Amino acid sequence: MSKPSVKEAVSAAEWSVRCDLAAAYRLVAHFGWDDLVFTHISARVPGPEHHFLINPYGLLFDEITASSLVKIDLESNVILDTGYPVNAAGFTIHSAIHAVREDALCVLHLHTLDGTAVATCKDGLLPLNQTAQLVLADLAYHDYEGVAFDLAERPRLQSSLGKHSLLVLKNHGTLTVGATVATAFTRMYFLERACSMQVRTLGQGRDVHATPDEVRAKNAFIGQHALAAASEALVWPALLRRLDKLDPSYRD
Repeated sequence: MSKPSVKEAVSAAEWSVRCDLAAAYRLVAHFGWDDLVFTHISARVPGPEHHFLINPYGLLFDEITASSLVKIDLESNVILDTGYPVNAAGFTIHSAIHAVREDALCVLHLHTLDGTAVATCKDGLLPLNQTAQLVLADLAYHDYEGVAFDLAERPRLQSSLGKHSLLVLKNHGTLTVGATVATAFTRMYFLERACSMQVRTLGQGRDVHATPDEVRAKNAFIGQHALAAASEALVWPALLRRLDKLDPSYRD
């Protein structure tokens, strides 16, 4: 008897999460945010076990499919083996957050050029424009401790993130969480775009317009209360349509 496919071996709910997570990997590659086989995105599997899916270490992000994702638990035990190892630093970061944030069903971490440039600046992300102002109220920072191989860093990661949904890892990169893959991805899009805008703006060496405090507060409210809803209803379906036109094999 032939071995059942991954789709046949998991629940419909898990397969749906697998497809969304694989899509996120493909979209990260599409936007040029990937870093060879490094960085990682995870998604919690529906159910009480705190199992989560993460990338098969060694595949480029544009190679990842729903079936190739590895399912592990909070102790790094492989629950469903797809034949690939798991990035040790990825396990440290993602297991830390999945262990304490029931609402953070997806965790997305990047090392982009502009995101890391802002993460390396003492002032971090500045409220220079509308895009930055939409995410700043939900943004926290974590001090750099080296490549995240040390599991002892997990409590400090948890404390740094707190109840926030976006995190700048100083001297390292960016991270977002969300109740769905869609929300985590859209938050990252706004965070990364704000970082790129800051790099370009400050690179001009010109004085910048300051935004009045009341406008910044209004934008912060919109970012905290409307961004997630827009990602679910509008942004993610549009991104999946784009991806299906480009290459629907992420669903395999």
